[in-house]
Amino acid sequence: MSSSVTSSPAVRRAFDWRLRFGLLSLVWGFSFLFMKVGTESFAPFQVTLGRLVFGTAVVAVAMAVKRERLPRGAWTWVHLAVAGFLLNALPFSLFAFSELTIPSSLAGICNATSPLWGMALSLVALSEDRPTRRRVAGLGIGFLGVLTVLGVWQGFHGLDVTGTALALLASLSYPVGWIYVRRTLAGSSHSHLSLTGAQLGLATLQLAVVTPLFTSMPTGFPVVPLLAVAALGTLGTGLAFLIQYDLVAEVGPTTAQMVTYFTPVIATAAGVALLGESLTWSTPVGAVIVLAGAALTQSRPGAAGDTAAEPARRAAEREQATA
Repeated sequence: MSSSVTSSPAVRRAFDWRLRFGLLSLVWGFSFLFMKVGTESFAPFQVTLGRLVFGTAVVAVAMAVKRERLPRGAWTWVHLAVAGFLLNALPFSLFAFSELTIPSSLAGICNATSPLWGMALSLVALSEDRPTRRRVAGLGIGFLGVLTVLGVWQGFHGLDVTGTALALLASLSYPVGWIYVRRTLAGSSHSHLSLTGAQLGLATLQLAVVTPLFTSMPTGFPVVPLLAVAALGTLGTGLAFLIQYDLVAEVGPTTAQMVTYFTPVIATAAGVALLGESLTWSTPVGAVIVLAGAALTQSRPGAAGDTAAEPARRAAEREQATA
């Protein structure tokens, strides 16, 4: 996907990319805590709808400032509707439902399996992604880490299987969406900001239709859960997208995507420190194994010799998924 949006040099000078990288890690790591707090008073669909409303509002403001127009073309909107479902409405809802029964720290660790799912799917769906021994080894190591996190040798004792399965399905939804976007929207002439604004708007409409069908109006709006939902959307979706795109534009997708490996660490620390969630030895050990496997699956021999098209291709995947 091409994009007409450029980063502001003044902003780059004022805030070093490392600071923005750290802020993005914090925002995405705390998103799982925000979801947990939100679901204490609101139904998961309501949390997701609120998240999308606030996130879309942030992107809409950015579009207005940059005078970006919504994309045109019926098929473009159809593809964006599917992308909005796979990359936003579905995974956001699944994570919210999962956190009804599992700790936010475990949900954050499950999110780190997304590169593993992506690698496995790309070997089947994308002919240009050839398997290598390193990447296959990373896939095996990563799923060994998942089994460690789940404590498979204990027969999943004390683990809510349904909640964990929902979180893993949410993580699977992201690479499915990335692959769909690559196949349908990668050659779009519309800017990335324009496409993402439309994608988020369509995801919001999807949740606006579904939520009233399966939930009733909240009897109250407690301040802390309401602020958590607002922060989840404003920071974890809207602002996070803008920061991620700026990082991709400045330091490239390979460096920018490394934030994936810091998010579960922050999610775990936040859950334990602020929510008092319990932590057994297998959770952090398994998380480290998962991240090591994910890193191997993303490694590419001869990365320094990538053509100009390769970073652009990977940027398109990452950028569209960020929203």
